[in-house]
Amino acid sequence: MNDKLNQILQKQQQQVDEPHKKEDDVIQLVGFIIGQEEYAVPILSIQEIIKPIEYTRVPSVPTYILGVFNLRGSVIPLIDLRSKFKMDPVKVTEDTRYIVMKGKDNTAGFVIDRLTEAIRIKSSRIGPPPETIHAEKGLVYGIGMREENILTILKVEQLLKRDF
Repeated sequence: MNDKLNQILQKQQQQVDEPHKKEDDVIQLVGFIIGQEEYAVPILSIQEIIKPIEYTRVPSVPTYILGVFNLRGSVIPLIDLRSKFKMDPVKVTEDTRYIVMKGKDNTAGFVIDRLTEAIRIKSSRIGPPPETIHAEKGLVYGIGMREENILTILKVEQLLKRDF
């Protein structure tokens, strides 16, 4: 039984690390809005989604780092994706959420304007990032083509990378 659980966990981690390998694989993502754009991250990289809570400012960090907050005894940095993406700030609304994402080495909370939905998209419907974006260094994993719109799929490990 333990081996089977380990196999399932390894398969899930592979999906997070390399979301698409086969053309007919279905990738599960969580969509959210920042500004007027829809973004998504793999569902397995999300620890939880919470309503905004109080946070503490930290001196001498980049402007997109709002501070840190306490989540059940863990101190987690809070990053404003609007600011990180060089968008104008807005006030917190009823739709504002914190998405707590986890990677191999880091965990962080990200402020988003609002959640959209859980998304299932075939790997064949995910294209590479535009050539103007440095694929190896950038935050964009790929562009998902949906029936009604496109969405930008972000690299969780790049979002979590500490540059402060």
